[in-house]
Amino acid sequence: MGRHYVNALALPSLLLIGLAGGAQPQAPGSVEAQGSGPFQISINVDLVVLNATVRDSKGRFAADLGERDFAVYEDGVRQSITLFRHEDIPVTVGLVVDHSSSMMPKIEDVAAAARTFVKSSSLDDEMFVVNFNEKVTLGLPDSLPFTNRPEDLTSAIANAPTRGMTALYDAIFEARNRLHTGTRDKKVLIVISDGGDNASKHSLAEVVKMAEQSTVLIYTIGIFGEEDHDRNPGVLRRLAGETGGEAFFPEEFKETVAICERIAHDIRHQYTIGYHSTGTARPGVYRTIRVTAGAAGSGKLSVRARAGYMASDGPRPPQGGSR
Repeated sequence: MGRHYVNALALPSLLLIGLAGGAQPQAPGSVEAQGSGPFQISINVDLVVLNATVRDSKGRFAADLGERDFAVYEDGVRQSITLFRHEDIPVTVGLVVDHSSSMMPKIEDVAAAARTFVKSSSLDDEMFVVNFNEKVTLGLPDSLPFTNRPEDLTSAIANAPTRGMTALYDAIFEARNRLHTGTRDKKVLIVISDGGDNASKHSLAEVVKMAEQSTVLIYTIGIFGEEDHDRNPGVLRRLAGETGGEAFFPEEFKETVAICERIAHDIRHQYTIGYHSTGTARPGVYRTIRVTAGAAGSGKLSVRARAGYMASDGPRPPQGGSR
């Protein structure tokens, strides 16, 4: 997995993380976690938060782990876990869909996949669509910035024209901006494309930096054939890897439906783990993170989470909701 940056402004100053509702400031150094109702946490010290997916040797979710079953290491030094939750929390999700000319025979399958994703998600989630060819457009009308209705998402994808070139990087930036206007504190992008770009104003380096500095999880689905000369699976792998998401490359377009269902389940079965770093988060210093899990009778478990962070002295991106 790739690197992940945590903005320096979020570390020593007051950080509010509302995983399923608003958070109210507490006294310095305090932590509040409510056992019932909306989960709230307020802290005035360094906190590194991870979304971890744990699977057993057969690829099934390991759903019954406790805090003592996890170990978190930063730069090889074990950290004390101070936040641990395993709940299905609401999510803001952006579907970023390639509508360049090469996607014409695939859009019907993509629209069906979006419908499946919504049906497999929580009723409390909020979603939007960013369509792109050489131009980037929002799929939903201005009067409906977010939705959780399958028919809305399907229409937003299916009704957009498929033609022209590909501005993937610009679309990801637009989707990131829209994410931060959402009211849910967990943010996810699902990028469906061949990974190529021949029309963006932004560069790949800018997109990677944005992904490294963001807490957004990015899942990518690469759908292309041998005739797609602009395909770039490496870009899709990198974007997913940088953020702790996952990249998929179906052999047939119709497999996109099952993949979107898998992603929806993945999002809903993650553990939220937080720790106060024992290191000094100086701007420009990269810190590696390794998370392991093990429990009696569980066999070998694999954990997917972000691989590290780097403190940055730049401004934080705008946040929506209770942040």
